[in-house]
Amino acid sequence: MKATSQPKTMYSKDSPQTIQSMFDSIAEGYDRTNFVLSLSLHRRWNRSLVNAVKARAPGPFLVDLCAGTGDIAFDYLNNITTAGHAVLIDFSPKMLDLAKKKALTPSLSRHQIEFIESDVQQLPLRDNLADCATIAYGIRNVKEPIRCIEETLRVLKPGGCLGILELTRPHSRLLSWGHRIYMKMLSPFIGKMIADNPDAYHYLTNSIQAFASPDELAAMMRSVGFTDVQSTPLFGGIATIILGQKPKEPTP
Repeated sequence: MKATSQPKTMYSKDSPQTIQSMFDSIAEGYDRTNFVLSLSLHRRWNRSLVNAVKARAPGPFLVDLCAGTGDIAFDYLNNITTAGHAVLIDFSPKMLDLAKKKALTPSLSRHQIEFIESDVQQLPLRDNLADCATIAYGIRNVKEPIRCIEETLRVLKPGGCLGILELTRPHSRLLSWGHRIYMKMLSPFIGKMIADNPDAYHYLTNSIQAFASPDELAAMMRSVGFTDVQSTPLFGGIATIILGQKPKEPTP
């Protein structure tokens, strides 16, 4: 009698608890796997996000949503001249545990760093708090992205900047063809070889194809009140940065 194979784990952002458990399951190898799957390009993209946000709204207070292991927040803090304050928010406790270990780096000792386990659709932060906010590779896993964007607008100071970095679908026909080949064949194979939970990376790969386009994300940002919304494709559109500004309060 043949043994029946176990069904693949089903992950869906409509069931946030499955996404939470998924990120907990891949936390330990998350940085290593991302380095391999992105061919280390994600480090360049992360720096581009940090630089873009700093140029729009320079200031010491950052809120990093879907913070993962903290790369974006720590890169931001390491590239400002004054003592900074970063709030890292993620709903995966294991991801935040790894971020806390990274925060012990001596170069970060002059900064104030907070870690909050929370749903980014309902931020436990007061209004008009932060100079800028970032969301890298996370908004496509949020059940209602527009609620996250609305909440981010609320906690930003007038004039503050939101920067979203997300993996996207390239427009070029040739690059799009190569991207599909990589996503459907090579990425799952590599994930199976090196990832702690290959099913998780199968879900994450598929989520890129299923998620909103950069234009749709930009439209969401405008619809809740962000202004001067601009999209910048990276590496032919394999990733995209979308920036928006919270309007400044009118001068009395």
